Amino acid sequence: MIDEILKDAEQRMNKTLESLDSAFARIRTGRAHPSILDGVLVSYYGNNTPISQISNIVVEDGRTLLITPWERDIVPDIERAILKSDLGLNPATASENIRLPMPPLTEENRRDLTRVAKTEAENARVAIRNIRRDGNNDVKEFLKEKEITEDDARKGEDLMQKLTDRKIEEVDNRLDRKESDLMEI
Repeated sequence: MIDEILKDAEQRMNKTLESLDSAFARIRTGRAHPSILDGVLVSYYGNNTPISQISNIVVEDGRTLLITPWERDIVPDIERAILKSDLGLNPATASENIRLPMPPLTEENRRDLTRVAKTEAENARVAIRNIRRDGNNDVKEFLKEKEITEDDARKGEDLMQKLTDRKIEEVDNRLDRKESDLMEI
């Protein structure tokens, strides 16, 4: 029973880490990367569609993305969606291609983005602690129902704490990597 609780908690914590990774991917560094556009949706035949599903996105050079839509007619829609997004990017259209130059980050922008990254990491830590609390509550419930012994319950809570510590350390490591990535010139 305790193994099942731990396994469920670990799966939920891993999903939290995946969510953190996707949040970090949306935080723009000075380099071009197609994942920056993951959150941008284009109105395509009445449906909001991710840019990556209606075009080819490649890194042209270290600071420029090249977007080649499958259909020439949707170039203005893609441009509009990029301008409306909060990415602060200005697309440059050349016939059927769209170039997205990444402006260099100022020191102030880097600090702001680092603050955002720290907030995302703290949200992940809180989510992991909440998962720990839920798991410990499940263990206590089994103890109350007399399905496990007090020793098993204590052991389960200790294992849950070790799992939590490991996952929070992973969050901290990912945050450190993102901060160094953001502060790199």
